[in-house]
Amino acid sequence: MDEILKYFPDLTDIQIEQFQKLDFLYHDWNEKINVISRKDIDALYTKHILHSLGIAKIMKFEPGATVLDVGTGGGFPGIPLAILFPETRFYLIDVIAKKIKVVQGVVDALELKNVKAEQKRAELVKGDFDFIVSRAVTNMPDFVSWISNKIKKQHKHTLKNGILYLKGGDLAEELKDFPKATLYDLSTIFEDEFFETKKVVHLPLKFVV
Repeated sequence: MDEILKYFPDLTDIQIEQFQKLDFLYHDWNEKINVISRKDIDALYTKHILHSLGIAKIMKFEPGATVLDVGTGGGFPGIPLAILFPETRFYLIDVIAKKIKVVQGVVDALELKNVKAEQKRAELVKGDFDFIVSRAVTNMPDFVSWISNKIKKQHKHTLKNGILYLKGGDLAEELKDFPKATLYDLSTIFEDEFFETKKVVHLPLKFVV
């Protein structure tokens, strides 16, 4: 929890309490349904929560904005972002039912009113969003093909509407067909060596009728 307060010192008392509860909630759920690897569960705050919040260091979501989290797994990056931006609406989807069960359990325990969780494929989602977030669920070309028609037309943020993607490693080959993509190195923001190769990729996408 100290890592969160170090980089996000202006949290409200409610947000601090919610972030603190994540430790118990994920350890408890992980005993029933394994959604976080055994070696990672003890590094929950660094490898999952702080990593998710890397997006918040790039983009401050506005009140009323809508964000789709594709392949949310156990709720990352959606749940930490939903705690940080309580006036932004988050829609968390995954194709695996047991993962959504965990997400819903955590959302209910934290009383997050700005989160909807559902077992669904990205291609079947109706509606459009300011941003679509994810954490390395697939390569960028495939990801774009899933969600390219789900971007809102009107921009109201400092970055243009599109994808905010948490990825690691060398992305040159994967992004060669996306010249408008911008990479933000999390190693320049977070000190832990875990973030040495971690990035947030912003890819603006045009509204598609």
